[in-house]
Amino acid sequence: MLHTETPNSEHPDLDLYATAELLDAFIADQQRAVEAVRAATPQLEVAVEAALPRLRAGGRLLYAGAGTSGRLGVLDSVELPPTFSWPRERAVAVLAGGQGAMFEAVEGAEDSTLLGAADITALAPGPNDVLIGIAASGSTPYVLGALAAGRAAGALTIGIANNPGAPVALEAEIGIVLDTGPEIISGSTRLKAGTAQKIALNTLSSSLMVKLHKVYGNLMVDVKATNAKLRRRALVLTVRATGAEEAEAAKVLAQCDQHVKTAVVAIRLGVSVDDARARLAANEGSVRGALG
Repeated sequence: MLHTETPNSEHPDLDLYATAELLDAFIADQQRAVEAVRAATPQLEVAVEAALPRLRAGGRLLYAGAGTSGRLGVLDSVELPPTFSWPRERAVAVLAGGQGAMFEAVEGAEDSTLLGAADITALAPGPNDVLIGIAASGSTPYVLGALAAGRAAGALTIGIANNPGAPVALEAEIGIVLDTGPEIISGSTRLKAGTAQKIALNTLSSSLMVKLHKVYGNLMVDVKATNAKLRRRALVLTVRATGAEEAEAAKVLAQCDQHVKTAVVAIRLGVSVDDARARLAANEGSVRGALG
């Protein structure tokens, strides 16, 4: 039996727990998600190093999954553009059952390898693309079909699963197994299996964004300031990175469409916004490189 489907022997009387005991059991069980991701660090490192040159060459991050796993892939993809100004067309997720499955389960959609292959083929993947297939069981036909189509097109394939020996991990070029074991509610992989997947996806994509110069120090300097909260964040980040007064930082940000990277280089070097943009372009968007 799959680890994720095995009944949990630690809490056979879960339904009898007092509220405080119930909460403690759920929270304590989630800690194993972190342990599972930490154990997969070597595979995550391989994935980052393999994906990086493809993304530098203009490739895309593609995600494929069903149910909770698929929704986590969608979540990772949609958060990259506002957080890192990553082009929206270069972070694309497909979900078994289509967009509607994000909000309502579409029964049976995950059982088709052909549907998974078709959804990925429709994206016309190529050698510079990176396809991440996610499945707690590791045997979801939709995800296996997606990985097969991506591999056939020459894309780098990464398979994330929660069971050792899972086909999703074995049939991808890089397999990442997050062995979270039995769920506290038997078979409910929206729990720590899903948590481990979220941590792994956050770790993988965020590490790539750092390597692609989307971060300066530990500051989110490529944030897309599209609302009042994010404009305020852009101002705070600029002040922190430059030591400038808020008024000066706000003035320069207004000149460069609220782009923190540009404002930081312009203020730190005392150059124009146009010059700052040119310096960034000449250094692959690296603030450290532009600052010399």
